[in-house]
Amino acid sequence: MNIQELYAFYKQHPVVTTDSRDCPEGSIFIALKGESFDGNKFAVQALEKGSALAVVDDEQVYNEFMAQPLEGKRMVLVPDSLQAFKDLAREHRRQFNIPIVGITGTNGKTTTKELVRTVLAQKFNVMATEGNFNNDVGVPKTLLRLSPEHEIAVVEMGASHPGEIKTLVETAEPTCGLITNVGKAHLQGFGSLEGVIRTKGELYDNLATRDGSVIFVNADNEHLMGILPKDIEAVKYSPHQKDADVQGEIVACDPFLRLRWRSGECDEWHEVATHLIGSYNLDNVLAAVTVGLHFGVEPSAISEAIAGYVPSNNRSQLTETGRNHLIVDAYNANPTSMSAAIDNFSMMQVSPKMAILGDMRELGESSHQEHVAVVEKLKQCSFDDVWLVGSEFEAVDCDYRKFADVEAVKAALTTSPVTGSYILIKGSNGIKLFQLPELL
Repeated sequence: MNIQELYAFYKQHPVVTTDSRDCPEGSIFIALKGESFDGNKFAVQALEKGSALAVVDDEQVYNEFMAQPLEGKRMVLVPDSLQAFKDLAREHRRQFNIPIVGITGTNGKTTTKELVRTVLAQKFNVMATEGNFNNDVGVPKTLLRLSPEHEIAVVEMGASHPGEIKTLVETAEPTCGLITNVGKAHLQGFGSLEGVIRTKGELYDNLATRDGSVIFVNADNEHLMGILPKDIEAVKYSPHQKDADVQGEIVACDPFLRLRWRSGECDEWHEVATHLIGSYNLDNVLAAVTVGLHFGVEPSAISEAIAGYVPSNNRSQLTETGRNHLIVDAYNANPTSMSAAIDNFSMMQVSPKMAILGDMRELGESSHQEHVAVVEKLKQCSFDDVWLVGSEFEAVDCDYRKFADVEAVKAALTTSPVTGSYILIKGSNGIKLFQLPELL
């Protein structure tokens, strides 16, 4: 079965599952493999539960099935099930002659994606990545959600190793794109900041191969401007450069970001009060404004959309619990985002301030050095209390209170409740600081 034949089957059975526990009647089950699972082992079970077709890459599983086939069920053998999944998604994407905005970056890509989606929805029927389904499984799932009523799509793409963005853009084939920024994240996989820049830049490389592509770029980011391809339309945004297509500046952060933006030097300023915490979100907002203007969304509608956007999923959320004010940013953490969060919290004119910070994961040989740098930054701030969580922070010599894991923090909060404070909660998702708000 080649990709055209698989796609023809998909058109008759337009539901794809990779989870053998969820196999709707008539669906296509694709057997994926990971470090701790092998979907091939559950292919027959998926067919028994309701799938009409199973795509496998284990010859033994295929041969055993063909020896005793299930009536009315089919199984096909492919060299690589994940690649077949990507090829199926790309074939489906090619049925739609619509703009597809590809978004990647070290920090802010999910927030930017949500802002772009919200802005574009003022004019278009938008299909966008759900949550952070931005990897080599999530992107195909996203593309397969495209349907005839969609007029534009926004696809988020993440990476932790070189070459990953290349494979994702080859699947999604975006018509335009933006990189939010590049910074020190997943250094264990990338090896260096230069490795991060090269990998994120694979989005630019792909766009440069197709006529009519557009890149939205932060003109203040020297790394991104340094890899910007020649002979491609680049629409620039900037908080500082007057010749940028979209300009913006912060009005206040008290604690929510209030900003104003304009298109070119001659346009009037548009002031927006957001529900976003952190001055670093100015770039994310300007990116969304730039994309919206490019696709003809009215300025007033852009501002209205941004003002109405409320972040979720533990990303820069301000929560009032009745006992404390929490700034929860516990989905992810790396040196760049951690530094920005600490700087923003330090600038907030509130008191008393407490920071609960968890380890930053996947930093490889740089991990200890980067955690030491965070502690040194904390020493320059006048926070009233600091708690550090995880083995990496435990290894740093400092006087701050340390905890082995989130369970130890929860025990401390149970015996000694914290009240009346503004509390920054930030760490990598694996540290599970997202469990703390219910105790604060």
